[in-house]
Amino acid sequence: HSASTDLLTHYAIHSKRGISAMDAIGILPAFHGRAIHDHWFSYFDYTDMSHGLCNAHHLRELIFIAEEGKEKWAGEMKALLLEIRSAVEVSRAQGKTQLGRQRQNMFRNQYRQILQHGQRYHRSLTTLPSTGSRGRQRQRPGKNLLDRLRGKEEETLAFMMDFDVPFTNNRAEQDIRMIKLKQKISGCFRSFQGAEIFCRIRSYISTARKQKWNILEVLEGVAQGMPRMPSVALKVSV
Repeated sequence: HSASTDLLTHYAIHSKRGISAMDAIGILPAFHGRAIHDHWFSYFDYTDMSHGLCNAHHLRELIFIAEEGKEKWAGEMKALLLEIRSAVEVSRAQGKTQLGRQRQNMFRNQYRQILQHGQRYHRSLTTLPSTGSRGRQRQRPGKNLLDRLRGKEEETLAFMMDFDVPFTNNRAEQDIRMIKLKQKISGCFRSFQGAEIFCRIRSYISTARKQKWNILEVLEGVAQGMPRMPSVALKVSV
């Protein structure tokens, strides 16, 4: 697990991926800012914070559905999200903090119209057979994404209403990259405690790099019992 801002990094290890792990780690239960994440359903159990969804994940899914599934709406949604991102970049360069209300409404209407096109397309398809002992109705990947984009419109488009909200959660993806690389090269740890110690050390080094500290100096300070306390930032990518 990781939680990141532009100034802080925290890594943690847990045997589970869901809410029991996040509760044990202790960051999200006490967090009241906006967390940017990849739509993992457990994040939404935390209702005292705001959410923002990673549109890089959306773009990857939309590209797949447009190219492999030949679903036209997916290509239209991809183009719209990129158009909104470009509009945000232009407005931010002009010193603005959000898109104007009229442009927001225009993009919202386009967003909803594209989803309606997708819904009509999927209603025209044959129903997939039910699966499992309870006979749960299967859905195509395109329909699953449609439902998520429709149900999480505010979280998907948050970046155009507040320019402090990033378009993606790439901050977290970048911070976790070194951990994944170590996992691929070295494999697992011999003990859970060893993994915890590794996460603690890497959290401190990653944070030190973001704070533009001299890493050797701050590690020396830790060895002398004088760790340096970092500055903080509010929005979190997970």
